[in-house]
Amino acid sequence: MALPISAEQLKSRLVADGIISPEKFDAYAEESSRKNQNLLEILLSENIANAQYLYGIIAELLGVEMANLGLRHIDEAALRLLPEEVARQRESIIFGVEPDGILDVAMVDPNDLQTVEFLTQYLKTRIRPFLATNEDLNRGYAIYGYKTTNDFQKIIEDNVQESLRNQSRSTEEAAADLPIVAIVENILSFAVSLRASDIHIEILEDSTLIRYRVDGILREVIRIPKSVHSALVARFKILSGLKIDEHYKPQDGRFRHNVVNQTVDVRVSIMPTFYGEKVEMRLLESAQKPLSLEEIGILPRIARVVEDNMKKTYGMFIVCGPTGSGKSTTLYALMNLLNKPNVNICTIEDPIEYNMRYINQSQINVQAGITFASGLRALLRQDPNIIMVGEIRDKETAAIAVQSALTGHLLLSSLHTNDAPTAVPRLFDLDVPPFLVGSVLNLIVAQRLVRRTCSSCMYSYEESAENKEIVLRQLKEMNMSEPEKLVPKMFFRGKGCAVCGQSGYRGRIGIFEILAVSDTIKKLIVSPGFDLDKMRALAREEGGRTMFEDGLEKVQLGVTTLEEVLRVIRE
Repeated sequence: MALPISAEQLKSRLVADGIISPEKFDAYAEESSRKNQNLLEILLSENIANAQYLYGIIAELLGVEMANLGLRHIDEAALRLLPEEVARQRESIIFGVEPDGILDVAMVDPNDLQTVEFLTQYLKTRIRPFLATNEDLNRGYAIYGYKTTNDFQKIIEDNVQESLRNQSRSTEEAAADLPIVAIVENILSFAVSLRASDIHIEILEDSTLIRYRVDGILREVIRIPKSVHSALVARFKILSGLKIDEHYKPQDGRFRHNVVNQTVDVRVSIMPTFYGEKVEMRLLESAQKPLSLEEIGILPRIARVVEDNMKKTYGMFIVCGPTGSGKSTTLYALMNLLNKPNVNICTIEDPIEYNMRYINQSQINVQAGITFASGLRALLRQDPNIIMVGEIRDKETAAIAVQSALTGHLLLSSLHTNDAPTAVPRLFDLDVPPFLVGSVLNLIVAQRLVRRTCSSCMYSYEESAENKEIVLRQLKEMNMSEPEKLVPKMFFRGKGCAVCGQSGYRGRIGIFEILAVSDTIKKLIVSPGFDLDKMRALAREEGGRTMFEDGLEKVQLGVTTLEEVLRVIRE
């Protein structure tokens, strides 16, 4: 989203309000240009001011109102006066009709006379522009997506029937036929419209099952005859550059898909199963920007601890959690904070999920001999200040990573552990001596992802005594002092609306446990009688908080629900 006013206009207002000094603003403007990142996003990520204040200034300078679609009702009939493709192309959403017939339109740039003129001509009526945030637009786009379910089902069924009439053709020929091409296009496009992170195409005994993972929850979308399964798989193999005639070995590939003014990178994994080949696809927005600490869910008090540790010039920063818990997103957010002109940042990843300007990113390629260990060894000859290793999986990578952190490099990486303290014995298991672990560790972050409460249909309610008791019991089992004070006083959930597809949730956010490795914790790590429970207690005494506590605070703030926090903590 481009800034709809000049940087000088924004600077004058922020300086006049005493929010920022002219020198500091100029530094952020230079960083915006260097990173090719929106200045507004940088100001928000640096907590210079909140979004409501900054967008309020822009709306005032433009002489328009803010759209605030989280607080206004979106008229779905009005919304559909503009096709989704046009809405995305013009970054505009119709959200209401005034008594005199004027259409209320949320726009990222209400000052864009060309778009205003286009919409006036296209809609054949006058429009009233409002200033829209990216979140406002996404609310409208979500309504488009969730209302296409019936169209999707009909299109798939019609093309399946057309494909079945051509069953005499070979698999390769069928994969190139229009019905199969149309099915694949619609499977991908519908997934993007629902903001799905993964697509699963599974062959069962009697049918082919298509499921999407939306906001971390896997759900069935449609079942189709298994007779078209082989042609579908072949089509995905063609798109991914894989071997069509290989059916007994796993294959991995990727391709890029364009849908409604969006470009999506699709990572493809094909695995032989009992009844045939299963296709799993991970969808990644190719233009997605790294998120700020606030956007990924790190609350201000914890963010200060993270930022203080990011100022260190050497040592290890470890992010922990199971697969799919958002570790890579957190690592990208940290690198975005560290991405300054005076440092050289190098990464070795599997795979590269987001391309970051001025960061030297390398990808694992086992066939070419590039593993985490060999890639990390090569990176050390590139004169790096900061190194990011996607994951520490083996003893060799662990040994090189620790040596790198000891010799003047700040090293970021991830480990598969359930909580932050367990990262220490995990490094012991990887044959890193305790005295080295104690020497190099700076900070350990553990995390899970919970679904966000939909802000368009959120309401407060009185939680049952039974659930409050479950929370209290869990806190007591964790030996929390004064557990009654930690039970939320207010609870929120979503009713279900068009924006969230009647689920009550929209998007995901992290809950975190932060373990700052202080001198006392270092002494405990290197002591012969290391005790994990003792380290947990010590971290607690020094102000550390568990993921459960962080989750309960987000429940109190209305960010997520108690059910979500209990679900991910129990997992």
